[in-house]
Amino acid sequence: MTPIKTLLGATALMALAAPAFAQEVNLYSSRHYDSDDALYTAFTEATGIKVNRIEAEANELIQRMKAEGANSPADVFMTVDVGNIGRAEAEGLLQPFASDIIEANVPAHLRHPDNLWTGLSQRARIIFYARDRVENPPQTYEALADPAYRGQICIRSSSNVYNQSLMASIIENNGEAAARDWAEGVVANMARPPQGGDTDQLRGLVSGECDIAVANTYYFARGLASEVSGLSSGIDGIGWVWPNQDGRGAHVNLVAAGIAARAPNKAEATALLEFLVGEAAQKQFAEANNEYPVLAGVAPDAHVTAMGDFKPDTETPTASFRDHVVAAQTIFNAVGWD
Repeated sequence: MTPIKTLLGATALMALAAPAFAQEVNLYSSRHYDSDDALYTAFTEATGIKVNRIEAEANELIQRMKAEGANSPADVFMTVDVGNIGRAEAEGLLQPFASDIIEANVPAHLRHPDNLWTGLSQRARIIFYARDRVENPPQTYEALADPAYRGQICIRSSSNVYNQSLMASIIENNGEAAARDWAEGVVANMARPPQGGDTDQLRGLVSGECDIAVANTYYFARGLASEVSGLSSGIDGIGWVWPNQDGRGAHVNLVAAGIAARAPNKAEATALLEFLVGEAAQKQFAEANNEYPVLAGVAPDAHVTAMGDFKPDTETPTASFRDHVVAAQTIFNAVGWD
């Protein structure tokens, strides 16, 4: 196993000698979790580098960076899902980083092949089902299109980036023709038109509106860890399937970040990325938001651990999701997946 590098890289260690807030890093982030405040406070305390954070939806931040052009103050762009970071990459808004720490701490399949971005945490997108109504739940993503599940599935809209990346992974593995057949089958099997977020799909299992749902793991873990209206009261009746365990493994999407192409504080940006893949930050991602760490040796939160071990898809390059995002949306539109 590759040894875990120290929490701070050379750039961060250099910052330790600087007066408080003599340096800063400008973070454009589409994450909206209050728990992330602790990450940036810890980074500032460790390095003396102040984090100036701007939060908005990913597309808004991408458009902002484009409009700012050469004068953009953005140093780091952080977002959920490879599909979003891929859009920034396609627009030329990112630049490569050079960091032995990131390369040591983050497996290659969770990084861009040319180091334009790195994964920070993982979310598996899996199949959930009502234990008392589904005797033989689908064991693969492909099986979600089986006519045996007609009228049973709750899943989000096609505009959701999690579904776009899942579709992109199906295109990468099975080809566009098979992906279209799959999408048609899923639409035919929907219990209702797509609506709401992942928590709403799980609530549909509790209410009986659907028997099978697709959602990210951390939404379910939240319902185990705390009271989530419409979910926690019936969560014991929900089972789950880690899909494609006899094949490529369960689809995983990422929180990812990269250094902005015009970053005025590149050294500080590199230091922030190195910190976020270090042990302390990885524990925070795991414990505060029920996400899977990217750093080997850091355990998931107890409620995530309770869901058991699984085989993740490490065969499908996460960077390939960007390559198929246009085809994915074209297929969704063609089959009437709203």
